[in-house]
Amino acid sequence: MQITSFTALFLFLCAGFAAQTALAEPAPPARQAEIAARGAQVMPFELAATSHVFTKNRNGGLQQVLVRNPKDKEQLRLVRSHLREIAGRFQAGDFSAPARIHGEAMPGLAELKQARPDEITVHYRELRDGAQIRYATSNPALVPVLHRWFDAQLSDHGADAHEGHAHHHGDQPHQARQARQP
Repeated sequence: MQITSFTALFLFLCAGFAAQTALAEPAPPARQAEIAARGAQVMPFELAATSHVFTKNRNGGLQQVLVRNPKDKEQLRLVRSHLREIAGRFQAGDFSAPARIHGEAMPGLAELKQARPDEITVHYRELRDGAQIRYATSNPALVPVLHRWFDAQLSDHGADAHEGHAHHHGDQPHQARQARQP
């Protein structure tokens, strides 16, 4: 009986370690530069003036874009306008903007494009120093798709993106406060 319990514990720990190492590894610098150049064609705000925070949760996750300098009203306006617009597109099933930035082979993108618009709820919300989009699905097959899509963005955006940690009170992840620091 102890061997079975030990084996089960060992397999559980190995699975946890494998999941941890599967987190987004930063893309090579050349790829990040390519993504930044493409992003400048799609995102009206300055990538270096913002921080992207991706927080996975059990139903999907949060994508936040925070202005590094909250006094920069123009960047704040541009972030909010862009996220409001793409949230509407995403809710309608139009994921062409991420495809233009990250490419058609972006992990999770093909599955998101195939999902029915009513399978993923996309909700925009302004934040004090930026904006966020909340993605939620009741389809358990789409949750890992959203997470892979988040991981791809974390990898491609490098130092301009951070993984957030879900907070038990509302939609504000713990790390968002830290991500605002220059």
